[in-house]
Amino acid sequence: MRIILLGPPGAGKGTQAAKIVEKYDIPHISTGDIFRKNIKEGTELGTKAKEYMDQGLLVPDELTCGLVVDRISQEDCKNGFMLDGFPRNINQAEQLDKYLNEAGLKLDKIVNIEVDKSILVGRAVGRRICKACGATFHVEFNPTKVEGVCDKCGEPLHQRADDNEETVSRRIQVYLDETKPLVGYYSEQGIVADINGDQDIDKVFADIVESLS
Repeated sequence: MRIILLGPPGAGKGTQAAKIVEKYDIPHISTGDIFRKNIKEGTELGTKAKEYMDQGLLVPDELTCGLVVDRISQEDCKNGFMLDGFPRNINQAEQLDKYLNEAGLKLDKIVNIEVDKSILVGRAVGRRICKACGATFHVEFNPTKVEGVCDKCGEPLHQRADDNEETVSRRIQVYLDETKPLVGYYSEQGIVADINGDQDIDKVFADIVESLS
């Protein structure tokens, strides 16, 4: 199962991604996680990526495409993978298709989680992440058992520096301008599943599973 997960900031991709990779036993490949890991470790890539992420901007193609292709070429991806945060634009999608075609592979489904823009800002601002294990929660929609503490590993939760109203609004607009056209691109291949993200978390996941069956 080779899946791309699409959806604007605040659409609940993090929560659904965890459910998908557990059910289908495929690696979750998130460029955001890779960038944050590099930022934490102070690498050259991390420093460059941080300059863009702190402004709510997307990291340029040249910092991402080669990294993703290298990752999905690894042994644990031979039975499938889920891409989250890549591709972000048509150029990246074309480069991914070129690699997959050369490798004799194809994408199975584009899971496109849709949520009205007016709801998204509040969702993103309420997001909390665990820096230790990468788990994602939300103060309203997916709260932890103990406030501020990760359910999975017990470490403290954090609000990302760029999860404020101004930056989130800018990220949503960038998504609408640059990434949403991917839906049209992949629709031509007949592999897009539109999912209503303005539902209960379990209902959203049930709809995703149905689309992948």
